[in-house]
Amino acid sequence: MAIIAAGMFPLAGFAGAAIDMARLYVVRTRLQQACDAGVLAGRKFMTGGTLDSTSRERAQQFFRNNFTSSWFRTTNVVFTPADTGDGQVRGTASVSVPMAVMGMFGFRARALNVSCEARFDVPDADIMFVLDTTGSMACTPARSTSSCQSYAGSVTAVQVGNVWAVPEESGSRIAGLKLAVLDFYDTVANAKDPSTRIRYGFVPYTSTVNVGRLLPSSYMVTDTWTYQSRRMNGEQTTGSWTTGPSIARMAQADCTAYRLRSPATGYPATLTYGHSWSSATGSNAPGVCSTRQQSLTPIWRYEPVDHDISGYVQGNAVPDPTKLGVTSPVWAGCIEERQTSALTTFGDPLPADLDIDLIPSSRATRWRPMWPQVMYNRSNNAPQDRTDTSADGSLDWRATTANNRGGFNTCVKQAQRLAELTRAQVSNYVNASDFTPHGGTYHDVGMIWGARFLSPTGPFAADTAARVNGDPPNRHLIFMTDGDMAPNLDIYGLYGYERRDQRVLGGAASSELTDRHNARFSAICEAAKSKGITVWVIAFSQSMTTRLEQCASPGKAYYAANTTQLRDAFREIASLIAELRLTK
Repeated sequence: MAIIAAGMFPLAGFAGAAIDMARLYVVRTRLQQACDAGVLAGRKFMTGGTLDSTSRERAQQFFRNNFTSSWFRTTNVVFTPADTGDGQVRGTASVSVPMAVMGMFGFRARALNVSCEARFDVPDADIMFVLDTTGSMACTPARSTSSCQSYAGSVTAVQVGNVWAVPEESGSRIAGLKLAVLDFYDTVANAKDPSTRIRYGFVPYTSTVNVGRLLPSSYMVTDTWTYQSRRMNGEQTTGSWTTGPSIARMAQADCTAYRLRSPATGYPATLTYGHSWSSATGSNAPGVCSTRQQSLTPIWRYEPVDHDISGYVQGNAVPDPTKLGVTSPVWAGCIEERQTSALTTFGDPLPADLDIDLIPSSRATRWRPMWPQVMYNRSNNAPQDRTDTSADGSLDWRATTANNRGGFNTCVKQAQRLAELTRAQVSNYVNASDFTPHGGTYHDVGMIWGARFLSPTGPFAADTAARVNGDPPNRHLIFMTDGDMAPNLDIYGLYGYERRDQRVLGGAASSELTDRHNARFSAICEAAKSKGITVWVIAFSQSMTTRLEQCASPGKAYYAANTTQLRDAFREIASLIAELRLTK
């Protein structure tokens, strides 16, 4: 009993020490967690790279939420966040922990101290915005698809420079998109440190893209290209006969054979024939030839025609080869895709027109300028000879004002290759007068050019290359659309004139057109992801389709029903690209 009684005292000390050490460990762990939460919150809410009063209060709030005062009877809880001046938040936390058992043995309360640090870790990044700028973007997000179609069909599109535009409703989708892009830029800018390099690019898309002037001349066909067009194939008289001049001193045989074209070449022209002859005496002998006249017009052959594009592709004003005495508007920069394979399924390797890495090296692999002014329709695919008696000399012309306004011929704002851009430059781009809604939705068109500009092994690899002795940048493609794929046989765009060129349809039933474009879109999405590109997809004011969700990298698909949700989605994506993490 005496031995047991003597041992109780040291045993109590050992047990008390164990209990208090466990309490100290638990308190220290929780204190460290609270400190980490505080600096993370402080860095999260920093604006302009400065830990201001708001972000300090958020840091304190998150610390308090994770470490309650008087927990385990602790006292003197202090958390101090500090701005390091280089985009980081450093913190220290301390607390006094009383001894629960060892206090009976004279041990005083122990002070615990921890430190913590947080930053947004933004590695070099290349960000390509692929943005749907089709006609429906002029509507408000609240409009249904049918309501928006009704609106777009009831207003008159107007021309803005080289592009056409559907007048926007107040609070339009495209207005919300402009705000969201700037929100994205601000979120990343506030997170990155001065040494981080962020490059931005833009690909507005409809049924084509405007990239022609951004490409090296060796990437373009520059001599001739074949268009669904027309060419002169002889001439003929049209209209009613009119009375021509009388010619004296002419033999009857000469009158019968008389034929004069005036002018000798060119149009408009008149053909004068000998009509009747009467004998005469005196100064009019042997007779007088009465004539009649008819207008002379060309016969046009409607068929695929090779036109000289050497001056046109250089941006010069050139004669329109399909009209008389008309100068064609200069090339706006929109292109036709290179030689296209009309397939329904795609494997590896992809055909040339879907290969995002194929550098043009032949006529078949080069791109061609869109030339709406020389495009014409005909009743079927066979060549047809026709006399054009239309008032403006443009029978079955595809580039009429009505077709341009209807979105059957569009040319969007010029794309922007990857570059370090200031906020002002980004703002100027999306708020420019030619960043307008118009035309039909071709997702494959935007995706393939966004992927080409971002691919680290493609024609534009130099744009997205790493810095000398630096790590490769993270590559992100932000794809935003407000509608489903909507190709149309009467559209002239990246794949030529759908009805006549048949580059995607390949002679199949017209009902297959949408499915074929969708298959191309899905193939390009997979090709982009295979190059290490993170694909983010935002469906704006429409349901998130399975195809769009599958295009995105895992967990990277967003739906936004209105402008507020769109801006939130862009900010969240930017925050995820700027990875917040603890450094200590």
